[in-house]
Amino acid sequence: YDDAFQFIRDVACDWDDSKYLEAEPAQYITVARKAKGTDNWFVGGKTNEARQTTVKLDFLDKNAKYECTIYQDGKDADYEHNPKAYTILHRTVKKGDVLKIKEARGGGFAVSLMKK
Repeated sequence: YDDAFQFIRDVACDWDDSKYLEAEPAQYITVARKAKGTDNWFVGGKTNEARQTTVKLDFLDKNAKYECTIYQDGKDADYEHNPKAYTILHRTVKKGDVLKIKEARGGGFAVSLMKK
């Protein structure tokens, strides 16, 4: 599971900005935070029931590209029956792009967005 811990190694402790992208009390939440003194963003989401979330990258800098790493629940993930199933995806993104991420029951995701 060392590959999944890369997010923990990358994520900041101090923030210049925070954006709550979506939330429903006791159901789900998605938050984006900009690391202090950088142009890098980190997004995290948590859900109660299985769902697909849509993360609109409208908060990124205009005319910039970001190396995006998505840490998400695996296809057969479930907090009760298969809690360790995950997958990691890599892509390049820009302002205005949209990430569609499936969250398992009791699951969630993390995204790092490192400005190139």
